[in-house]
This record gives sequence, C-alpha cells and structure tokens, in this order.
Amino acid sequence: MRTLKNSVRLIGNVGEDPILTTLENGKTVAKFPLATNEHYKDAKGEKKTNTNWHNLVAWGKTAEIIDKYAEKGKEIAVAGKLTSRSYEDKDGVKRYVTEVVVNEILLLGSK
Repeated sequence: MRTLKNSVRLIGNVGEDPILTTLENGKTVAKFPLATNEHYKDAKGEKKTNTNWHNLVAWGKTAEIIDKYAEKGKEIAVAGKLTSRSYEDKDGVKRYVTEVVVNEILLLGSK
C-alpha cells in the first residue's frame, strides 16, 4: 500500500511533440501535454466527451524514450506521481503548476 500514496496512471494521447532539454548538469528532461478522454451520456442520452489535459515531465532514459517514440497524437500509458511547484513569472506574479512525473511509459496504438 505504500506505493499507492502518490500514484498516477493515465492512458491518453500526446497533445504536442515532447520537448527534450539537456540541462547544464547533463540530465535530460522531456515535457509534454497528455489528453485523457472520458465518455458519458448527458441527461438527454446524447454521447459526450470530456477531455482533461495533464502536464507530464520525464527524466533521464524515460525522457529519451519519450522523445524518440511519443510524437503528437500517439496513444500512451504512463505511470508516475503528482508534483506541485510554484514560480514567479516575468511580471512577478506567483504561478502554480501541477505535473505528473513519469517513471514508466507504455506505447499503445499504431499512430
């Protein structure tokens, strides 16, 4: 149960080609959005889709795999954990970001 405390598992489509960056210390990081869809019927019985967007971050070898194989539109499954951070933008406004830090990826689909 210890691993369930901060665990995220998502299946969705890559929203944009990942951006791979190599930092000054030599570490690599990939950032990209992932769209997940929830399908349901409204009160009138009409089919509806609700799309949620998630900010994903991956490090090291996982980042390199994502950069190589996970292009825009590709269906993937990821496992990781939620992290939150804050920063000040150029105007001095404090911004908050919640991201999924990916530690596992599974490539799905054929696109």
